[in-house]
Amino acid sequence: MISSDSISRLPPSPGVYQMKGANGDILYVGKARNLRQRVRSYFGSSRDSRYQVRFLVEQVFDIDCIVTDTEKEALILENTLIKQHRPKYNINLRDDKTYFSLRLDMNEKFPRLMVVRKVAKDGAAYFGPYASATAARTVMKQLQRIFPLRRYPLATCSRRKRPCLFYQIGQCSGPCHGLISEDDYRSLAEGVALFLSGKDRDLVRGYHQKMADAAARERYEEAARYRDILKAIDTTLERQKMVTNGEDIDVVGLYRDENRLTLVLLFIRGGTLTGSRNFSFSWELDDAEALASFLDEYYGQDPLIPGTLLLPLPLPEHAGLAEFLAEKRGKRVDITVPRRGIKAELVELAAKNAENAATEQRNKHEGSQAILLELKERLHLAKLPKRIECYDISTFQGQQSVGSRVTFVDGEPFKEGYRRYRIRKDGRTDDFGMMTEVLTRRSRKGDADPLPDLLIVDGGLGQLGVLTRVLSDLGLVGVETAALAKSRVYSSVADVEVERTAERVFRPGRKNPIVLRQNSQALLLLARIRDEAHRFAVTYHKLVRGKAALHSTLEDIPGVSTGLSKRLLKQFGSLAEISNASVAEIAATPGISIKLAGEISAHLANNRD
Repeated sequence: MISSDSISRLPPSPGVYQMKGANGDILYVGKARNLRQRVRSYFGSSRDSRYQVRFLVEQVFDIDCIVTDTEKEALILENTLIKQHRPKYNINLRDDKTYFSLRLDMNEKFPRLMVVRKVAKDGAAYFGPYASATAARTVMKQLQRIFPLRRYPLATCSRRKRPCLFYQIGQCSGPCHGLISEDDYRSLAEGVALFLSGKDRDLVRGYHQKMADAAARERYEEAARYRDILKAIDTTLERQKMVTNGEDIDVVGLYRDENRLTLVLLFIRGGTLTGSRNFSFSWELDDAEALASFLDEYYGQDPLIPGTLLLPLPLPEHAGLAEFLAEKRGKRVDITVPRRGIKAELVELAAKNAENAATEQRNKHEGSQAILLELKERLHLAKLPKRIECYDISTFQGQQSVGSRVTFVDGEPFKEGYRRYRIRKDGRTDDFGMMTEVLTRRSRKGDADPLPDLLIVDGGLGQLGVLTRVLSDLGLVGVETAALAKSRVYSSVADVEVERTAERVFRPGRKNPIVLRQNSQALLLLARIRDEAHRFAVTYHKLVRGKAALHSTLEDIPGVSTGLSKRLLKQFGSLAEISNASVAEIAATPGISIKLAGEISAHLANNRD
């Protein structure tokens, strides 16, 4: 326990504190406006009496403090230390998927709309965020039908003899071939920016005026084009709902279920609700500290930062966060806890979404646990198979052979546990030998990569025998194993119906397979894991074969890189022409010396013979 004397010696300054356990591991990293006051709230006479806080402080044997000049510096340092040490009791968002945004650079001659992962300070306009690339591309395609901006880099399009197919179907205005003026094209790009900024009224008013002006000048085709744009805008806006007066806002909703905390972010852009994201994690401390820690880490990942942030409860120290966000955004960011009006209703809506997300996750988890329990009972396993691994081999006549491993945790894919193996002894067709190599290589990393509760291979008794033998040789006798054999099909010319046997599960020590009920959740889970391992192996095998097919025999010559090989083939046209060329002609290629040219000529002559 930390003594009161040591706490009294802490400075009353902004900074970061690190709580350490008995073995020196960092358990928790926090920031404070006043280090002495914050640490005393954990350990002093008036300390927090909640169970989860007591549980944490009972494990703390030492505290290190780092003083900073400002709260903002403390926030940045806290974020850096959390990413560096990944403390047990801090929020960890490292597995969260990347956000996507739409980028439009009005400084370009003919601006182009693009889907990007990161928001850079490059003078371009960014819109979003979108929870997936699919969502961002859907919006982009919808806009490109209304505003026909170019799809490809200008230099690429300019090299074409005629405009691309998108121009033919009216989804590109053809700036690369001078089919639209710079002013007219910029008008289209400005329309995209207004639409994505939520300034729909300004956009519609402007196009109505342009349509009227074109009609007054008897330019009816141009007026019809503006009419079609207005119709497309009206159709799009019917699907959206205005919730605020044109503002960009992130709304945070919070729901606690015992030690589980669920947060929901609602994204409002230009006054329209554009999407949401859910976050769920274990949290032992109070909700306000969880919210502050979440916001620090989330906005440290460089998403788009809005002008307003609505929170469900006040943060203990929000001045540093406001300053940090304002610096990243380049403008002021208002952090408020609304008590009434439309903004309070938005926070309430976000809280309802958080509660629904927590309920769905709890129901999903309970369903997964029931399936794993059924699997444990039917396969007679010693414990619940929370972590399952499956292996598969993919080869073609023994060439470019590869192995795969997929990992499922609590019945769901765990992508960090996926592995690909390039078979080192290429050219053999022995599936058992290849499986032995893969399993041996995996087992050697058991300390860094936790062993599974259940290890599956695709196949029958033969594959199961290889699996158990390898594990036995490596001394890993405690790992449960199984082999999943595909169903067999029986038919003949005279048969009217085709008979299909059930899928079978083989276990060590049993001659006969275990037949699970068809379409049972346990069997469907095993089949899903087996099929995922097969897909992962085949995908990698196609990649390896593709690279091998593109490999040139020139690259087998010492000193000839991939770039040099491409340069030779581009200059001579084919490998046969290089073979027929003289040493002097080969040496005329930039980057090739007389000596290397002689080696290339000799190598190709030997291969020809």
